Amino acid sequence: MVPFSACGYNDRVSPIRLWPALGLLLVVPVTAPGENGGLHQQALGYFSDLLKLDTSNPPGNETRVGRYLKSVCDREGIPGELLGPDPRRLNFVARLKGDGSARPLLLMAHSDVVPVERPRWTVDPFAAVRKDGYIWGRGAQDTKGLLAAELAVFVDLKRSAARLKRDVIFLAESDEEAGSTGIQWLIQNVWSKIDAEFALNEGGMATRQPSGKVLFNIQTAEKIPTRMKLVARGTAGHGSLPRQDNPVVHLARAIVKLAEAEQPVRLNATTREYFRSLGPLPEYSKYADAFRRLEDPAEAGAARREIAQPYPMLAAMLSTTVSPTMTEAGVKVNIIPTSAEGQIDVRRLPDETPEEIVERFRKIIGDPAVEVVRLGGQEQEMPPTEPSSRTSTLYRAMEDVIGREPDALAVLPVMQLGATDGAFLRARGMGVYGIPLFAVPVEERRAHGNDERMSLESFARGVRLLSEVVRRVVE
Repeated sequence: MVPFSACGYNDRVSPIRLWPALGLLLVVPVTAPGENGGLHQQALGYFSDLLKLDTSNPPGNETRVGRYLKSVCDREGIPGELLGPDPRRLNFVARLKGDGSARPLLLMAHSDVVPVERPRWTVDPFAAVRKDGYIWGRGAQDTKGLLAAELAVFVDLKRSAARLKRDVIFLAESDEEAGSTGIQWLIQNVWSKIDAEFALNEGGMATRQPSGKVLFNIQTAEKIPTRMKLVARGTAGHGSLPRQDNPVVHLARAIVKLAEAEQPVRLNATTREYFRSLGPLPEYSKYADAFRRLEDPAEAGAARREIAQPYPMLAAMLSTTVSPTMTEAGVKVNIIPTSAEGQIDVRRLPDETPEEIVERFRKIIGDPAVEVVRLGGQEQEMPPTEPSSRTSTLYRAMEDVIGREPDALAVLPVMQLGATDGAFLRARGMGVYGIPLFAVPVEERRAHGNDERMSLESFARGVRLLSEVVRRVVE
């Protein structure tokens, strides 16, 4: 399908316009360029505007954000395009040209957000309320804060007439929170517009420790969602006569076996370095011995069990994980059904294949009455990938810039448990890094939760760090 590309328009007449062809309300910032007094204030203005645009997925309506971004870039004299097959769910791509002596840098963040349960919020989730030192709204942490920061840095490069040795590409992709159709469409149809040496993306974590220090984790790898279904089959019959081949019983046993089975510990370049570096830190020294034993196949299982007690998230990095989430069977309480199904949320290690997982699950279940079925989805076909390099110019820049922060405990590579659109780019050979910009205590992680918010202080520092990293790499 031919990419949808919007025309430019004059946005200085009115701060609000209705785009009649799409039936969308376009909100254009009232503040003129430069009036906010600095990079941070400009970014905060963008942040507020973006939070007010409801792009809950479903249905998405990401074009609302795309048109906002285009209005900003048009005003700054930066060429940008709205691209995609669905006029309501467009991606936005803009580019600043460099001298070509180095390959491009991609700044990316998704424009959609997950839905909200409005009765459970104490503020309007789409009003960008500022109170108590925070800015509140759906997407504040995931991930309109990053989108706003990247836009501000991108615009600042243009305003300052920075002499760029590489192109800088700015991308806001649609549908990250559901099917990742936006990034996949871009890869398949307009790859040259986003092709880069490396990318800055979400996925990094800056976690404030009880000591007040911040552990900055640069995401260099991520697990791959690989959903599966268990199907048990038997003979239908009356509920008054128990049957040995009751599919509900077979399914229940299979689910319990899978959930309780220990998946094999497998370290990759990222997790090996992560646990080696974590042990010497005072906050984690109590488990330094357990971290060391992860490298010994004979001790790895016991070491993981020890780590899982205080740190379940760390333990989940060590293997493919299994979470039964849905079951379906029967039509009436007194009828034994012919089949029963259960869905399993599997997060596989990036260096494993779906075929390996299926074969292992079959052996664990050990029941011919239960079939292991792979569900659909492009991510399931993703080939095994290696972590992004820790020796690249971009990684070294992040390591140096962020490591100079007075409260930095350490800067380490990490494998994310969840998934981002970056996995599709990493599978194409691009170095993708989740940059840890915004320090958040563990108890303040509200992405996908109620009353999502971002500390204004943390946001200001994150904008500064992003600017320093980007300029280190592109100038």
